[in-house]
Amino acid sequence: MERLSWEQIHAWRLARHGLAGGPSPDLIELVRAICGLHAQLASSAELALWARGLPGAGAALEAALWERRALVKTWAMRGTLHLLPADDLPLYCAARGATPARRPPSYYTYHGVTPEEFAAIGEGVRAVLGAEGLSREELAGAVAERTGYAGLREVLRSGGGALLKPSAHAGELCFGPSRGQQVTFVAPRAWLGAWQEHEPQAAFAEVARRFLLAYGPATPEEFARWWGCEPAPAKRLFKAMGDELAAVEVEGWRGFALRASLAGLGAAAPVAEARLLPSFDPYTVALLRQEAVLPEARRGLVSRPQAWIAPVVLHGGRIVGTWEHETKGRTTRVAVTTFEPASAGLRAQIEAEAQRLGPQLGTAIELAPIASI
Repeated sequence: MERLSWEQIHAWRLARHGLAGGPSPDLIELVRAICGLHAQLASSAELALWARGLPGAGAALEAALWERRALVKTWAMRGTLHLLPADDLPLYCAARGATPARRPPSYYTYHGVTPEEFAAIGEGVRAVLGAEGLSREELAGAVAERTGYAGLREVLRSGGGALLKPSAHAGELCFGPSRGQQVTFVAPRAWLGAWQEHEPQAAFAEVARRFLLAYGPATPEEFARWWGCEPAPAKRLFKAMGDELAAVEVEGWRGFALRASLAGLGAAAPVAEARLLPSFDPYTVALLRQEAVLPEARRGLVSRPQAWIAPVVLHGGRIVGTWEHETKGRTTRVAVTTFEPASAGLRAQIEAEAQRLGPQLGTAIELAPIASI
């Protein structure tokens, strides 16, 4: 069994995420390397790129999504909004086929549809969506008319899109360009113009490889939590990957790494700089349950009610605090709270990182005195 230190693991992950400094990464390749960029909040997606050496990426994101169609916005892992490289979307959708969702009777009751109506939604989406975007209202009306289930119009107009997520997972729906405040939906195959088919289990294994490169070493349970499935399929997958995976021990904790990554893990140079990561940052979401990244006693300060993931202070790969910012006029006030009293060195790094926000936000920065819990 390979033995590693947490310092090596943190350094490896920071480098994979573009959080260790160095040249600015390519936008699409960065999003690919971190297995997708969370897109619940557009501002957070931009700040996640800023933290990784891509300041002012808002215009580049818009162009990649709607002009070049090199990125795609869709419901992906755990049913949450992500940006994925367009040429990776078929892979992620195929992998979903290896872990089909279970839908007990309570699922249909909760969403106000019968199993027959639920199936009709998927059929209707396939039939009515194309390369021209339909608003939620238009899509709801078209599906209701196509299927003959008039009640689906209201069901699909309301809620957060839960009944459209299965179509997204199947590769039948993704987001198109917004019309003002209205989102639109398109058919990915028509919108992107190319679609490579993948065998589901092979695709699931490839997603696991990418996850381990970005967030490993990891346990099957950690991968399952990130992907949004039960632990059993992930355990079977890790077992089936055989010698491709290596068991590792990290200061008493055990997990798995890609065997091909062991040399890089062992050689990773420590990174001590502080980084301010935004809410819903992919690094935080994937690793917040790992004790070496965020102690369980502090988890509730980051993973908050209503599925809110707070902005965090990252130091050497560990989450050491939270932060928030508020802009009024031409000034942005940044408030940082660390979990332990910050050393003079950490304070200086946080102050420098906060000031680096100024050009990104186009404002002056006012940093409140750094507090601690």
